[in-house]
Amino acid sequence: MRMLTKVVMICLLVPLLLLPSLQVVEARGTIAGPSTHAQSAALIDVTSGRILYSKDGDKELRIASLTKIMTAIVAIEQGKLDDKVKVTSSAFAKEGSSLYLKLGEEMTLENMLYGLMLRSGNDAASAIAEHVGGSEEGFVLLMNKKAEEIGLTHSHFMNPHGLDAEGHYSTANDLARLTAYALHNPVFKRIVATENKSAPNPNESWEYSWHNKNKMLRLYEGADGVKTGYTKKAFRCLVSSATRNGQQLAAVTLNDGNDWNDHARMLDFGFENFPLVEVAKKEQPVANMDVVTGRGFTYPLAESEKASVTKKLVLTSNRNEVGSDTEDEQMDPSFGLAGRIDMQLEGQFIGSIPVYRKGSYIPPEPKTEDAAIGGIGEISTWAAAWREVLGHLLSP
Repeated sequence: MRMLTKVVMICLLVPLLLLPSLQVVEARGTIAGPSTHAQSAALIDVTSGRILYSKDGDKELRIASLTKIMTAIVAIEQGKLDDKVKVTSSAFAKEGSSLYLKLGEEMTLENMLYGLMLRSGNDAASAIAEHVGGSEEGFVLLMNKKAEEIGLTHSHFMNPHGLDAEGHYSTANDLARLTAYALHNPVFKRIVATENKSAPNPNESWEYSWHNKNKMLRLYEGADGVKTGYTKKAFRCLVSSATRNGQQLAAVTLNDGNDWNDHARMLDFGFENFPLVEVAKKEQPVANMDVVTGRGFTYPLAESEKASVTKKLVLTSNRNEVGSDTEDEQMDPSFGLAGRIDMQLEGQFIGSIPVYRKGSYIPPEPKTEDAAIGGIGEISTWAAAWREVLGHLLSP
């Protein structure tokens, strides 16, 4: 019978030979940001969650149809894509932008989501909300709960479509974090990157055909999302995303009369000044230790930040009084786990990578959509995995 596992945590500063070291300098204080016409703006690296540029980013403002980013991700997470969504009297002929759905018409949730994000259909937003949340009010509760879960501290939703309402607001920084969260969902990512979509029309001989309102998909190289917005009180709002050299950025502007050009400048600024830097490679030996890194780690860094990152090696002494040499144990990711390396940028946690004993089983790295989102909802994939593995180590 296996005895209790004994775990001892030992914190050590990582030697300089361990990994390429990085000097942390506040990049936003040393690099002039792009000029924009926006009342508020933000730029985020999607994988890491690092905000690279912010202009009055925490100012609470009306956000128009950018609301539908939250509507879409909640519906994707809570609903079933092949469900039939019925257009009720309260969703039919909703004011503002519309798919012109008929009263009583049914459409799959997936197709409604395409109409929601490509054509900004307010009728689709209300129909989706009623289907997934039981009522529009019930769905709004889910929206605000999700905002709380992912750490959006300056956001509150009153409806699923974004029509002007008191108490309905967000910020550029919060919308950047929301977008980064949503883009890690492969369904959301696929929908917002789509330029044209057709869908069955049960009432006519012709199909619905939707052309994405987001001109960035056609104007900017590598563009792959996300959403436009406008009301008479919110003015022009836009969230865009683009991917170059394996790095995805998302830009947000609120109340910006020249948003297409401003977004191109913001995205250019991010790609040029904050490229992804490989801080660690998978299975890289740790100097003077019998362990190797369990995964690679990249982070967006300015040239002036490449002198030193503070890194701390946290070792776990895992000893069983009974040997652990069965095949199942050797395939258990926790079997060879020796600890982790925590990394910080100016005293702020930016990520961790596990370290394993040399020669032990190392689990595969997560897929792109499961990769860490540092700083979003105060959790990253590895941080969550570490807690799970640590809990396993501490259990009998």
